[in-house]
This record gives sequence, C-alpha cells and structure tokens, in this order.
Amino acid sequence: MEDEVLKSGVASGRVQKMTALIVDDNRVNQTIHHRLLQNLGIENQVVGNGKEAIDVHCSGKNFDLILMDLDMPVMNGIEATRKLRAMGIQSTIAGVSSRSLTDNIQEFIEAGLDDFQEKPLTIAKLVSILRKVQNHNN
Repeated sequence: MEDEVLKSGVASGRVQKMTALIVDDNRVNQTIHHRLLQNLGIENQVVGNGKEAIDVHCSGKNFDLILMDLDMPVMNGIEATRKLRAMGIQSTIAGVSSRSLTDNIQEFIEAGLDDFQEKPLTIAKLVSILRKVQNHNN
C-alpha cells in the first residue's frame, strides 16, 4: 500500500511539507491518525475537541488539512466546522466518524466539509483525502 502512495505522488516532497490538525476526543483515534499522517511525512498536531481547534486557529496557526471527528464534548465537529468556515479558514476539512447516520453526515457535510470518511481511517482513505488537499491547493 505504501508503494501505491509513493507511485501516486501523494508522498512527494510537496505533501511532506503539509500540515494537519487532528480533532478527536478519543486517544486511540488520535494516536492512529497521528501515526498514519506521520508515516506519510505530514507534520501534525492533535486537539481534543472543536473548541480547541478554533482556539488553535485563533492563535494564528493554519493547516493544510483538518481531520474532524463528529462526536466530541465541548464543541462537536459540525459546530466547529461551521465556525472555522465562518472565520474564513480555507483548509481542507475531512470529517471522520464511526457513525454513518445519513442525517448527521449530511448536516456535517453541509457545515463545510470537503470530504467525509467513516472510521477507522486507513492509508487508502487518507490517500483519498490527501488527493483532495492537493487539488484544493493547486
């Protein structure tokens, strides 16, 4: 699979300079997403809820990609995505959730997602997201 990533160009020098923000309250998911991104050479930061994602951006940081969980305490992914878009954040935002309820997913997408993937996130799903980031940046 990593050979496919390299052949697809996703692991090229340009992608390795990418930055990502992981927004998830589950430590196992945080670790999995962090390692997947790290293995592809993508610098990333982890926060535990949507409010922390807003705070990080208010402090002046920007990311090429935001992996946004749907269900989190304090501020969920839908509300956080809406606020980030209202702030003018142009990052590619990919929603990730273990829930596949159509109504919630539709509301999540309408909040401003560029992509949605069902958990667990895999290299193949991540590569699909990264291609959207590349297209977004071109």
